[in-house]
Amino acid sequence: MLEAQRHSLILDLLDEQQVVTVRELTGVLNASEATIRRDLNKLDERGALVKVHGGAESRSKSVAMLRPHLKGSAFLVNVEKHAEQKRAIARKAVELCDDGDSIIINGGSSTYMMTEFLTQRHLNILTNSVPLALELLNTSENRVTLPGGELYRKQNIVLSAFDNDVIEHYHGTMMFMGTPGIGDFGVMESDPLIVRAELKLMKQADKLVVLADSSKINVRSNMIACALGDVDVLITDSGIRSDDRALFEREGVQVIVV
Repeated sequence: MLEAQRHSLILDLLDEQQVVTVRELTGVLNASEATIRRDLNKLDERGALVKVHGGAESRSKSVAMLRPHLKGSAFLVNVEKHAEQKRAIARKAVELCDDGDSIIINGGSSTYMMTEFLTQRHLNILTNSVPLALELLNTSENRVTLPGGELYRKQNIVLSAFDNDVIEHYHGTMMFMGTPGIGDFGVMESDPLIVRAELKLMKQADKLVVLADSSKINVRSNMIACALGDVDVLITDSGIRSDDRALFEREGVQVIVV
């Protein structure tokens, strides 16, 4: 991750919770303590934050009231985790599509990996992922539609608070989505606003395809986005255990292992 990206995420986290520790930032940003301390020194010198013993605090106590935040990990951090497995899963996901199809791609690090394999395709794509839309705009001839709404920088997605937006006029053969976790409890998500957006998108698609590397199997998060029975296809990697695969298949989920 670039230094500027780390700085942006540190300030976003401070905006969200006012105080952060070096230990917390090393985990969130997957960086060393030495790197984080250098970042905090530079941001303190710029007057962007106040460096304190063991961490930093926000210079403004009112900004958090002005900018809403979503719970969950940052896109720039997630996209670097299990990248090889995510890339293989994304390749298989794109193989499920035929040119001319209309599909829906929900924002997330796993679904973002689909961009590499969509560059030579000709599809109609509705997505709330800003980086995916921008990448396809520059590298492909796909027709890309973004819903209206507010941009959430940490997750790099657009969410609408209104029911009567472009989503209700779109129909997709498949919806592709990632998840923080999936198991017998269902498909997990981290924030109620994200759940609301995903449910809106699910209604517009014939099939739901979940992209989840094996590290996500049986991992729980804050909220349930949908029941396991609502999933048509799960694409995962060879790290999935045989008993977990059998459980998904008993629930009627087609499991594709890459």
